[in-house]
Amino acid sequence: MMSGFLDMISEPAHVKKLTEDQLEQLATEVREELIIKLAKTGGHLGPNLGVVELTIAMHKVFSTPHDKFVWDVSHQSYVHKLLTGRREGFSKIRQTGGLNGFALRTESAHDSFGAGHAGTALSAALGMCAARDQKKTDEDVVCVFGDAALTNGISYEALNNIAQTTNKFIGVLNDNEWSIDKNVGAISKYLNKIITNPSYNRLHDDLSRLVKKLPKGDFAVRLGNRAEGALKAEVSESSLKHQPPAPQDGRGGTASSVIFEELGIRYIGPLDGHNLPLMVKSLEYAKSCDHPVVLHVLTKKGKGYNAALKQPEKFHGLGPYDAKTGQTPSAKSGSAPNWQDVFGKQMLKICERDSRVVGVGAAMPSGTGLKYLRDEMPGRYFDVGIAEEHAVIFAAGMATMECHPVVAIYSTFLQRAYDCIIHDVALQDLPVTFCMDRAGLSANDGPTHHGLFDISYLRCVPNIVAMAPRNEDELADMMFTATRHKHPTFIRYPRGAAEGAEIKEEPEMLEIGKAEVVQNFKDNGKRKIAFFGLGPMFTIAQKAAEALGEDFDCTLINPRFTKPIDEATTEYFAKTADQIVTLEDHVLPGGYGSVVSELLVEKNISTPLLRIGWPDQFIEHASSVNELREKYGLTSKAIVAQIKSTPAAKAKSKVTAVA
Repeated sequence: MMSGFLDMISEPAHVKKLTEDQLEQLATEVREELIIKLAKTGGHLGPNLGVVELTIAMHKVFSTPHDKFVWDVSHQSYVHKLLTGRREGFSKIRQTGGLNGFALRTESAHDSFGAGHAGTALSAALGMCAARDQKKTDEDVVCVFGDAALTNGISYEALNNIAQTTNKFIGVLNDNEWSIDKNVGAISKYLNKIITNPSYNRLHDDLSRLVKKLPKGDFAVRLGNRAEGALKAEVSESSLKHQPPAPQDGRGGTASSVIFEELGIRYIGPLDGHNLPLMVKSLEYAKSCDHPVVLHVLTKKGKGYNAALKQPEKFHGLGPYDAKTGQTPSAKSGSAPNWQDVFGKQMLKICERDSRVVGVGAAMPSGTGLKYLRDEMPGRYFDVGIAEEHAVIFAAGMATMECHPVVAIYSTFLQRAYDCIIHDVALQDLPVTFCMDRAGLSANDGPTHHGLFDISYLRCVPNIVAMAPRNEDELADMMFTATRHKHPTFIRYPRGAAEGAEIKEEPEMLEIGKAEVVQNFKDNGKRKIAFFGLGPMFTIAQKAAEALGEDFDCTLINPRFTKPIDEATTEYFAKTADQIVTLEDHVLPGGYGSVVSELLVEKNISTPLLRIGWPDQFIEHASSVNELREKYGLTSKAIVAQIKSTPAAKAKSKVTAVA
């Protein structure tokens, strides 16, 4: 990349010194930086290309870290990172030792609020405004939230409180019509009316011309007195023309049709989010307001890169790619399919055979694999947008009407619907199946996306069955079993490539709570080790048993179920073995090893237990899952070393846990 203005910026204050033309050049350089650097590491390219001008304008008008920027999800904060002194670490973003792919408070003072899930920004920003008002300080708080965040209920809980909480709130609605997949629902259609309505577009053009003509000094006053009042009237009038009659306000008039205005927040827009001078002046106006304001900014996901514009879903977040062509490496011939694709194809087969079964997702048809059902049987597929709580209760409602919903949501995102799982599904003992993708690590994304807590948060819930397959064929069996079970069921499986196991033509019904003994003791007089390897950790248990060789007598158990566990099999091998080893891709507190430990206490079994899992902390991001497993001891080599370090003579008096 040629030397330019980006090379001169080591802190956001430097952005303020650039002229309008120089800011435009900076935007070009930032896009080039994003495209070239992310080609090597992967990352959220499309969302960040879409907010280049907006982010530069924010730093031109405001002063972080004194002023606060809050990003919804925050995967679109890469440009912000480049302008706040973190360019040196950008070449390793989402890699071991590099920058996090999301806003992270411990990474920089310029990141005022960390995030990774949608719908949090408005609440967090409002909390900051309330604290500022309490302290009587003068920070500006700018909340950037996407149109996809408006499908999330938390956003409306915040919007409901803004006007009554503070007089100074700046929201920027970054409207690009996408979350990860194309946005769905009435809110998306509502925003689209604003974008496509000729009255809005004429008004936007008038506003653009006005802004360009006005001197900076009196921009806020004149816009406030003339353009904004006209905008408010035009927005209400044009929206009313394209909607059913509005409800009466109780005084003989009709209520305004602009949702933000109804909630006491002044609305300005739609504005061209790639018009940098307009963004600067609009933000300056918002900064001058003594009332809550939302700027509706239209951006193009993938702006400036044809490959990303053509395939916005793919370039939302991806691995390394060719910067010139946008092509990503093809899967190696003969490589195992991804777990999500195994799920998706099996889901389609089940729906073809069982008319009761439907698929429910939350804005991630490709990430979960539900795209196969969406494309082939769209009438059996329901996408509720980024609204996990709604997805769960929606499925519960369907289940009361003799449907069997399969809800496919990442483990980390299902945490958001925990109360709904308990109150609306489990309490009513409804037949809903939950398929939890990304159970385990999402290495590049880091702690906001690791699915390390689901065994713990589910094992205390009555009426449920929870499973974890060790390979593709077992996932098919579990899905078949779950969709014929009349109670809530949960299946957890990891991100990435599966084991490469062949899937039989017809799935089998599994006995609920029954483990699989894959390899029994040889009774050769050697020290007996009983391995219980849950899900994908079974392969690591296998490797550890092989590495122990002829000096040990090993049994291999595939637990299959974390609730209920196979008490009889567990008790038998616990009494027979010299040492028990549990392995799980989950945190140790409350996990599968804890379930086994509690059983041993209840049965008064003193056989030493070695629990392998993730420690009681948030695990950082890294280049790969294997790097993190090496670091935290979740490898066959580390497990063998642990076993060998416990002499047989001491085995009966020692219980250990390792992460």
